[in-house]
Amino acid sequence: MGPLSSFSVVSLFLLSVSLFFGVCLPARTAPAEKQTQTITIGVEEINARWGDQFQRLIDAELGKEVTGFAELKKYLNRFGYIRPIPGTNFTDVFDDRLVSAVRKYQSNFGLPVTGRLDSHTISSINTPRCGVSDTPSAGPLHTTRRYQFFQGQPRWTRSTLTYSFSPTNSIDYLDPSDVQNAFRRAFSRWAAVIPVTFMETPYYLSADIKIGFYRGDHGDGEPFDGVLGVLAHAFSPENGRFHLDAAETWALDLGTEKSKSAIDLESVATHEIGHVLGLAHTPVKEAIMYASLSPRIKKVDLTVDDVNGAQFLYGSNPNFNRSSLAASDTSNASVYTVAVGRILLGLLMLILVRAT
Repeated sequence: MGPLSSFSVVSLFLLSVSLFFGVCLPARTAPAEKQTQTITIGVEEINARWGDQFQRLIDAELGKEVTGFAELKKYLNRFGYIRPIPGTNFTDVFDDRLVSAVRKYQSNFGLPVTGRLDSHTISSINTPRCGVSDTPSAGPLHTTRRYQFFQGQPRWTRSTLTYSFSPTNSIDYLDPSDVQNAFRRAFSRWAAVIPVTFMETPYYLSADIKIGFYRGDHGDGEPFDGVLGVLAHAFSPENGRFHLDAAETWALDLGTEKSKSAIDLESVATHEIGHVLGLAHTPVKEAIMYASLSPRIKKVDLTVDDVNGAQFLYGSNPNFNRSSLAASDTSNASVYTVAVGRILLGLLMLILVRAT
């Protein structure tokens, strides 16, 4: 191949630039969520509920017997990935049933589906989370759909729902009016995208949605487990029960709350309201309905996935403006843009070297 003319080099350069900006960038990176705050915390600084016993399982091989596998199987059973064999107990053996459960878990959390207990999978399992099972319903299939529903796709049949706070099951270290305001904002986000109105009422017993803070076994068959671990859970329509673990360090302002295990109340409230409306967990990590939430993270803005799921059940609020959403489906665009950019830069440098 002969030397390239300067015109050819410039043409190739312009072609590379056009490919970089014309192919990669149209799938625009979602703007940074204004309501998201992140503080990096080392794993050793978080006393996670499952952390110590599961860390030793990283990269364990199939067939190995390691203390902790039985607890991992109980964890996966609790969240819908594995069922016990009648008449037997969970064992500490990494068996084929566990491999299958791990693959289902990885798929549901948007992780590489390998069936191996790599560090990313264990890190995900160790992250505090919602107590609602991850088992998706068998709804209609959509090639681009990620959102999920509870079995049978239950929904509220009324367009105005009342909510109230338990007068006896509460926390005393947060100002009640600030708590009410946080929930008001959380409800308003969902009301902005679907034709449903939420109204606070002082009449707890007759409210559609009953919100309370509870500890341990509180009578609904889903006991809380103390600090971190399970943060909260809510029931599908038209049940309306909405429970938060009173053992958590709940925060309304992560800037002033210094606890390393602080959980943002508004973020969890927004997530659990999605369950109250009938949404199950999604594998889209940026979405509100993703099952896990790390300490000291504020995550309250609905994404395309959240809105599509809610509108599938209830239709759209006529005043809703879809252009205001953070497009979670293109959340990885920046990663691909950088990667492709580096490839094109390498090709350009090769062209320039051969041209000289």
